[in-house]
Amino acid sequence: MLKIALPNKGRLADETRELFGDAGLPVRTRGERALSASLGGEFEALFVRAQDIPEFVADGVADAGVTGWDLVCETGHRVEARLDLGFGECRLVAAAREDSVITTLEDITPGTRIATSFPNVTREFFQARDQKVEVVPISGAAEIAPLMGIADIIVDITSTGSTLKVNGLREVGTLLTSRAQLVTRCDAVFQQSKSDAVAMLIMALDSVVRARGTRYLMANVPRRSLEAVKEIIPGINGPTVIDILNGGDRVAVHAVVDATTVYKTIAALKALDASGILVTRVERLMP
Repeated sequence: MLKIALPNKGRLADETRELFGDAGLPVRTRGERALSASLGGEFEALFVRAQDIPEFVADGVADAGVTGWDLVCETGHRVEARLDLGFGECRLVAAAREDSVITTLEDITPGTRIATSFPNVTREFFQARDQKVEVVPISGAAEIAPLMGIADIIVDITSTGSTLKVNGLREVGTLLTSRAQLVTRCDAVFQQSKSDAVAMLIMALDSVVRARGTRYLMANVPRRSLEAVKEIIPGINGPTVIDILNGGDRVAVHAVVDATTVYKTIAALKALDASGILVTRVERLMP
């Protein structure tokens, strides 16, 4: 049984469950407060705080885990990122009051007090830049620290920056970018059965991650326009071209395309006199 540590609450937990469900590994719990659940087959989920997952994996309590890379960096536990899951994107940024003279990281002078719940990452970042600052570890909301005179600036996680603005703060620099990762121990020596299970897990999740943001497009196009069609829908290894029964001078082309620009693709194909255009979602995609 492969044990996988998953976040127990919050947006990261919700998106993790959605991904595992799309990969055919739905979380089946015995109740909302259950500490573990079956994922089907040889997989079992352990529900813990996201910030504790690096330690669970590094210590071998769990064979793999899903958590933010920012939390991995802060804990300092030796784990290996095996797959970028494509969600939970955020940045660890330094922010100062709107009326502060500090507008960039270079403006931070020796002795500047920095309040943060990421003291290890913050300390290492400024040490690498040879900037001697005073790190003030705090828990909870850091935004209030400059207003109360606890610190000159803060280092905190943000996705959009809206919370900083609401509290009269502005970003002065980024220390770290982060997304959710599937991690395992760096020195993990699994039994062959577990190695196979880890590889199977990575393949299942990766196929869903790759499919997100894509669409499968099919269209009937004039044979004489195939060279132009290849430029419009290159696909993964070029579009698939299929003869149509009684299709005359037309052939069917199929390809995986970018979902964000599919409307442009359709317009370009219509300009080539394409017909019968069909676009569907892609559930899984393997290279």
